[in-house]
Amino acid sequence: MKIHKVVTFLFVAIGIALSATGLVYAQAGAEADVAASGFKMIGAGVAIGLAGLGAGVGMGTASAAAIGAMAEKPETFSKSLIYIVFIEAIAIYGLVVAFMIMMA
Repeated sequence: MKIHKVVTFLFVAIGIALSATGLVYAQAGAEADVAASGFKMIGAGVAIGLAGLGAGVGMGTASAAAIGAMAEKPETFSKSLIYIVFIEAIAIYGLVVAFMIMMA
């Protein structure tokens, strides 16, 4: 039930942020570049935010499993480390995508 409230809150917050952004940039005049710049920043923020969230959740589950596996068999350290590095790469890809959105 708590997750349902959190997800609902996130969707409402994103909706309010997008609505407020449109109203703020409507005051700037007929410049389409200003609105496009604002939406680029929102897109970049969403990209890095979701990538970081996914990497964090993945890191939590994979790290717990890796520590459990290493407790039973210490020779599984290298395999566990490779999986952790792949999860970290997801966050780095999100950062790269955010920069690509901002520079477009």
